[in-house]
Amino acid sequence: MKLHQSDTQKYQTVTGYDDSGVEINAERYNYSLIVLPETPPRAWNAPSFASLTKEHFDLIGEDHPDVVILGTGERQRFIHPKLTAALTMRRIGVECMDSQAACRTYNILMGEGRKVTLALVIDANEGKSA
Repeated sequence: MKLHQSDTQKYQTVTGYDDSGVEINAERYNYSLIVLPETPPRAWNAPSFASLTKEHFDLIGEDHPDVVILGTGERQRFIHPKLTAALTMRRIGVECMDSQAACRTYNILMGEGRKVTLALVIDANEGKSA
């Protein structure tokens, strides 16, 4: 799906997505990444939902967001609260959504000027049969 581009060119905006990746400002990414409004997207060493650890979320906490939108792939999945306990203690919210909903929500919150982080798990093997 392609999304309409906004006039906020200085911000990192999701401009498209599908089951295998995402476009940020029309640049394609096919691996897990962290997106913040005012810094370039960066690779996130989270190759699958099952691989997520406390350390993955500690890394996100270093950016001091108000809220983290976690894109969990093709379907919505929920993480164990112990993985995000350090964020919760700092009053940083974490919302789990399927990745397409996460991209849309990130764009809305970013457009409202919120200090939001999009953490997308892009698993190259998801949806493939073994």
